[in-house]
Amino acid sequence: MKKHVFVAMAAMISMAWMTGCSGGESKETVADTKAESSGTAAAAEETEKAGDGSEAEATGAAVDVDPESRLGKILASGKITMGTAPDFAPMEFKNVGAKGVEYVGSDIELGKYIAEKLGVELEIKAMEFSAIQQGLASGTIDMGISGFAYTEERAETLGLSDRYNIQSEDKGHTLLVLKEDAASYKTAEDFSGKKVVAQNASLQQSLVTEQLPSDIQFQPVTAITDGVLMLTTGKADALAVSYDNGEMLMKSYPEIAMTEFKFDHSDEGNVIAVKKGEDELLEALNGIIAEVNESGLYSQWTEEARALAESLGIEMK
Repeated sequence: MKKHVFVAMAAMISMAWMTGCSGGESKETVADTKAESSGTAAAAEETEKAGDGSEAEATGAAVDVDPESRLGKILASGKITMGTAPDFAPMEFKNVGAKGVEYVGSDIELGKYIAEKLGVELEIKAMEFSAIQQGLASGTIDMGISGFAYTEERAETLGLSDRYNIQSEDKGHTLLVLKEDAASYKTAEDFSGKKVVAQNASLQQSLVTEQLPSDIQFQPVTAITDGVLMLTTGKADALAVSYDNGEMLMKSYPEIAMTEFKFDHSDEGNVIAVKKGEDELLEALNGIIAEVNESGLYSQWTEEARALAESLGIEMK
């Protein structure tokens, strides 16, 4: 019976992708048609009795999902696993309450939305940012959603989705320093000989190593909070951050400030990472991202996450 359900779900996914790309108002998804799966599966079972040709006719123009692919295994198991580094509010952070640790944020909401549209449950695995790529390669996670920016280097080793969280105004990336020293940093050359930190494997790390003088003392950190601690205790001179994240951190740490210097980079939103070669999964994610972008849902999730983080006194990046 599982085989027939799988064929039916494959047909539904194909329909969802086709309607999502058509530009029309109908945006049928797996979740929208999930209630029909039992009936469709029964129909598929009946047609199989007539032979292979009948089964092919039942699925119509839909392309079957390979049961051995990542998407096939997700649908068969009823679960999709998301890797994230929950130290990057408002995108992903922890809400510790009576129910224990809950992972929240705009990226977490995106993960939930994807699971809903695929008709499966979401399992969140918290890990260091630099470990997400390893988790994708080893198969311990299905997708990485953790504020990833598109880079050519990542595209060589990972499957990267279409962009989401595309800002209408590009505020860019900069560095945080102690407020009393902020006036001293206006150009890249002003960081010569200084100790600069950035989160390991992040876009900011690439910007630091590519655009600041070669004689800086660079140190990667596991989490942004580690970099803030180093900065405020005098163990580092500057911390590389996105402009939005820098603004949020300044609310929690009045002793730090952003410099006038900004990295040369065009912010084109974020991407979801999957294992290289998992094209069926990537196509499904792109269809869902298109819907999220069109509806403005991510902006809504971001505002809600900012409000929650501020109410909890969470440091926002």
